[in-house]
Amino acid sequence: MRAGFPAGHVGQGPTGGSVMADERRADAGGTAGAGRAGGHRGVARSGRTRWWTRASSAARRVPEPWGFVLAVFVGSKLVLTLVGVLVLTAWDGVPGAPPADETGMREQQDAISSHRWISLWFAWDSFLYDHLARLPLDRPWTDFGFPLLYPFLARPLAPLLGGHTAWALLLISNVALVFQLYFAYRLGGRLLGGAGPDDARRAVRYLLLLPTAFLFQAALTESLFVCLALAAFWYAERSRWLLVGVIGYFLAMSRSVGFLVVVPLALVLLREHGWRAGPRAWPRLLRQGWPLLLVPAGWLTFMAFCRWQSGDWFAYQHAQETGWGIRLQNPLGVAGSALFGGNSADALRVWIAVAMVAVAAVGLRRRADWPYLVYTLVVVLVPLSMGPPVYKSLLRYLLAAFPVAFVLARWARRPGLDGWLTAALALLQGALFAVWLTYWTHLII
Repeated sequence: MRAGFPAGHVGQGPTGGSVMADERRADAGGTAGAGRAGGHRGVARSGRTRWWTRASSAARRVPEPWGFVLAVFVGSKLVLTLVGVLVLTAWDGVPGAPPADETGMREQQDAISSHRWISLWFAWDSFLYDHLARLPLDRPWTDFGFPLLYPFLARPLAPLLGGHTAWALLLISNVALVFQLYFAYRLGGRLLGGAGPDDARRAVRYLLLLPTAFLFQAALTESLFVCLALAAFWYAERSRWLLVGVIGYFLAMSRSVGFLVVVPLALVLLREHGWRAGPRAWPRLLRQGWPLLLVPAGWLTFMAFCRWQSGDWFAYQHAQETGWGIRLQNPLGVAGSALFGGNSADALRVWIAVAMVAVAAVGLRRRADWPYLVYTLVVVLVPLSMGPPVYKSLLRYLLAAFPVAFVLARWARRPGLDGWLTAALALLQGALFAVWLTYWTHLII
C-alpha cells in the first residue's frame, strides 16, 4: 500500500475515478503501444526470416554442383574486381604511371567503358579480338594472326548488347568460366577419387588458384579454351566419343595448340582398352574413336578459311612469323636461353613453367594419369617452341595446364598442407594480378 493513504482508502482522481484505475489504464495503454511497436518489429524480423528462408530454399533446389559453381564464380569475380579497382586507384597517384608512350591501352580501356570494374578486364589481345569481331565479312579478310572461334562467337551476341562486341567478348569469357568450373568439378572429382564433394570442390579451388587464373575473368581466350579442354576430357572419361569429337573440333578452332589435344584424348581411349594397340585392336579402336578425327578437322577448317580468303593455307603461320617473329624452335633450347640469359623477367616466367612441368611429372606419373601428363607437356612445350617472342605471353599460356591444379588438389588432402598451399598461391596470384594491371611492365601479355 502506498504511503500517505490510510488502509482501505483508495485515492480519487480528478474525475472521480481511482488513481490506481488511471494507472492501470495508463499501463494498459503503454503495454498496448509497446505491443504494437514490438509487433511491427516482429513482422519486420518475420519478413526478413521468410526472405532468407525462401532464398535458402531456392539455393538448395539448385542442382549440385551448380550452387557451388555459381557461388565460387560470383565470389572470385567480386574479390578480383575489388582488388583490381583498388590497385588501379593506388596507381593513379603515382607520377609517370603509365608512361607517356604507354597511354594508348588506357585510352582503349576507357573507350570500352568508363567504369573501371569493367574496363580493367581488357588488355593486350582483347582489343585485337574486338577488332576481329567487328571486321566486315563482305570484304577481303587480311588478319590471320589469331584463330577465329572466340571473336566469331561475339558477333551474334553483340546486337543483343547494343552492338558492343567488346562486352560480348567479356560475356563469352565469363560464361565459359562458369562452365569451366562445372567441368572442373566433375572431372576433378572423378580423377581424385570421387568419394565425395570435397575432392571436387578442392579441384575447382586450386584451378582458380593457379598463378594467372585471374585471366579466366578477362576478355581473352583462356577460359574458353580450358572450358572446352575440360569438357572434352570429361566426356572422354565417360566414353562419349562423338561429343568429344564435336567439342574437340571447336577446341582446335579456339587456339592453335588445340588440335594437338587429340593425342592425350587418344590416350584416354587407349587406356580404356587396356593400352592394347596391336593390329587386332585397331577395328575396335577406330569404330569407337573415329570422332577424334574431328579435332584436327577444326584446325583444318581455319586453314581452309585462310586459303579461301588469301590463297595461302599457311596464312596463320606467315602472319605469326612476320608480325611477331615467331618460328618453330627447340622448346628446351628456348627455355634454357631464358633461364641463363640474364633477363630476370624471362627467367621468372620459365621457372614457373618448369615448376608446373615438375608438379605434373611427379603427380601424374601413374599410368592411368598419362593422358593428363601428355596434355600438360603439350600446352607447356608448344608455346616454348615458338621462340623467345613467347616469353611475355608464357604465363598466360601456362594457364591451360589444368591437370596441375588437380595434382595440387590431391596433395592438399594432407593435413596442414592445404592452408599453406592456398595462402602461398593466393599471394602469388595477387602479386601477378597487380603486375598485369600495370600493363606497361609487359610481364604478362
